[in-house]
Amino acid sequence: MTSVLPGLGDGPSAGIDPVGLRERLRAWGHEAGFSQIGIAGIDLASAEPGLASWLEAGFHGAMDYMARHGLKRARPAELVPGTASVITARMDYLPRDASDDWALRERERLAQPGSDEAVISLYARGRDYHKVLRQRLQQLADRLAAEVGPFGHRVFTDSAPVLEVEIATRAGLGWRGKHTLLLSREGGSMFFVGEIFVDLALPPDEPTSAHCGECRACLDACPTGAIVAPYRLDARRCISYLTLELHGPIPPEWRRAIGHRIAGCDDCQLACPWNKFAQRATLPDFDERHGLGSATLLALWAWDEAEFLRRTEGSALRRIGYLRWRRNLAVAMGNALADSDDAIAAAAIGRALAAARDGAETLVREHIDWALAQRT
Repeated sequence: MTSVLPGLGDGPSAGIDPVGLRERLRAWGHEAGFSQIGIAGIDLASAEPGLASWLEAGFHGAMDYMARHGLKRARPAELVPGTASVITARMDYLPRDASDDWALRERERLAQPGSDEAVISLYARGRDYHKVLRQRLQQLADRLAAEVGPFGHRVFTDSAPVLEVEIATRAGLGWRGKHTLLLSREGGSMFFVGEIFVDLALPPDEPTSAHCGECRACLDACPTGAIVAPYRLDARRCISYLTLELHGPIPPEWRRAIGHRIAGCDDCQLACPWNKFAQRATLPDFDERHGLGSATLLALWAWDEAEFLRRTEGSALRRIGYLRWRRNLAVAMGNALADSDDAIAAAAIGRALAAARDGAETLVREHIDWALAQRT
């Protein structure tokens, strides 16, 4: 017997089979560039104690908005009144031309501390994922509206107090790995997720089981020990937080561990055995721009603010801002000075730092001074 979608009255959607609609949603999602579509309910009460404990421990660091939102993150219907279901979507971001041994190549770059290479997280080398996912999710919502008639919804992708991994787990997209990221048997963790909160009571998908077992590769790989226990991340120690979220000085005790990473960190993902199944993007948006996968520290240090803005237009790197970009580069250049056995290369880095010191903002100058003090 065909059931009717609750809450839709006698409009054009009356009599629509919700299970069939869910399958059509999956097909539309694939057409929009998503790898997977799932449906979750809105009862996340069992996630509230863990969220409260994480906040109480201060693991959110300077991300005050997380504490301000509090348990609202676990209550979709408080964030968007009327929400009855959440459509969650996965989009792979590994560049289309990534080699079969991409993870090995990335690890090899990290294992050359004396080089002049700048390391930028894979996800940040292409177009800003916020823009890509929001546009594609809205396309999916429009397609759904054409099928069922007008309905209430809001689109999110890392842009609101949403427990994205929890929702995606409940929607069957994967399981929470010990590094706290979402893991999929079909796609590893090299993907983004986004959500559409809807006032339609769609049938939820079944969650998948976890498959980390006894593996602790991600914990062992973290340069700063930020994964303080399985499934528990202290953001204050995470290099992604330190380089992307933190606005002030990077704590000196973590600067050497940052190495040449100037925007984000992929170490826990590079170590994860499930990423042998990582899928390449189907969209050109995540192709590498401006040679960011092989840029040198000196080349990026040479960018003035106008060049930074031009080169990062439409990129997630733009949100760092020029000041923090320079701060991060100064730390990486200090690490290059400390580790380099090439006197000529080290001298070039030292000269570039010294030349910029007097005209630098206070935040950047502090990090330049630290970097110059690393010279052996």
